[in-house]
Amino acid sequence: MLKSYEEALEFLFGRLPMFSRNGSAAIKKGLDNITALCAGLGHPQNRFPTVHIAGTNGKGSVSHLLAAAFQHCGYKTGLYTSPHLVDFRERFRINGQLIDQAFVLDFVNQNYALITQIQPSYFELTVAMAFSAFAAENVDIAIIETGLGGRLDSTNIIRPELSVITQIGWDHMDVLGNTLAAIAGEKAGIIKENVPAVIGETQEETTPVFLEAAMLKGAPLYFADKMLNLAFKENDAGYDAYQAGEQDSGRSYTVKTDLKGRYQQANLKTALAALNILRSKGWILPPEKVVESFSMVKTLTGLHGRWETVCPEPKIILEVAHNTGGMAYLRENLRQEHLPQGGKLYILTGFVKDKDISAILKLLPPEAHYYFTEAPIPRALPAGQLYEQAQQAGLSGDHYADIHEAVEQALSHLQVEDILLVTGSFFVVGAVMPILQAHLDFPVTA
Repeated sequence: MLKSYEEALEFLFGRLPMFSRNGSAAIKKGLDNITALCAGLGHPQNRFPTVHIAGTNGKGSVSHLLAAAFQHCGYKTGLYTSPHLVDFRERFRINGQLIDQAFVLDFVNQNYALITQIQPSYFELTVAMAFSAFAAENVDIAIIETGLGGRLDSTNIIRPELSVITQIGWDHMDVLGNTLAAIAGEKAGIIKENVPAVIGETQEETTPVFLEAAMLKGAPLYFADKMLNLAFKENDAGYDAYQAGEQDSGRSYTVKTDLKGRYQQANLKTALAALNILRSKGWILPPEKVVESFSMVKTLTGLHGRWETVCPEPKIILEVAHNTGGMAYLRENLRQEHLPQGGKLYILTGFVKDKDISAILKLLPPEAHYYFTEAPIPRALPAGQLYEQAQQAGLSGDHYADIHEAVEQALSHLQVEDILLVTGSFFVVGAVMPILQAHLDFPVTA
């Protein structure tokens, strides 16, 4: 019998294989384990409605946008996302609040024999824990983000109100396939019989995949970029504003969001399309309340790390982009940042081993000074190896195996007119946040 929350975490992180530690070797393909685990728990996933979200880029932002909207419209809303940045319980939120530490401890203790018998993966166990928490709290709806892929993802035992698939790009090719069509095919696995699905964007390689999957399942299919137009309007220190136009109704309105970065334009479009479909199914989601919720997503849901400015002068930005698609958006965001005359751009970055590092490095700005580092996980690419590859790509800087030293060095060089960007992986941003907290006044979790 475990006696503390800390012991429960040690059990979770140490005893079970983790994708964040070992990469694809930790993945247990198939739904047998999660099906058996949830059966032993009394099928908690069937006790509340859900929205299911997959995609290469944008699924986390879309999940939080949808959760904010439901929450602001008066629904008790569960939100399951991964990975976490600082606190394990970030994966499980109800109306934006972390689940209690006592729930985690009780879940492990009460189901210790079942867990020992089935030997689920770390991710399978967190999914089952999320379903149990949301069922215990009688949520009105839960937004469920896939971990990897879709077809064989542990979350894919739900029958949702709506399936949502965000942008498709290059990531996890060793698991999902080496073409966009193959990757899309894995994501399309979340489309269910007669359940409507919203696709974030039309792409030449992926659209036929989604059309075929929807036809085989008899699922109504919608493409967000065909339903809405969204044009950037203006921004200020805390918000970006867009002009939205709906194709069918002709309705036009302004959407203001606290999720900064031009890449959010596609995510906003996807979320608005999804909410329109859910409204047509009977969910009470007044358009004005939905738009209002988008201006306070961080406050409502506790989202961190998406082009998040944690210090204005010198400007320090956190961004969890970790693949070629994310880095392309990151480069565009950097172009929109105003660097004062004489200011320098510094980038602190690190990656995990299974990314296409050479392709990512080509997308990073050569004019920046870099602090190459590594997150404190076995899956991290060693800082020295990253530094060598970066030099070949024409990037210059220094490398530090100790992420604390990397942060300290970066902060020591910053002047008020400079910009420091922290990026490369959830694990790097998550490790940097509490270190920055020692120097800056911003919350590391909500």
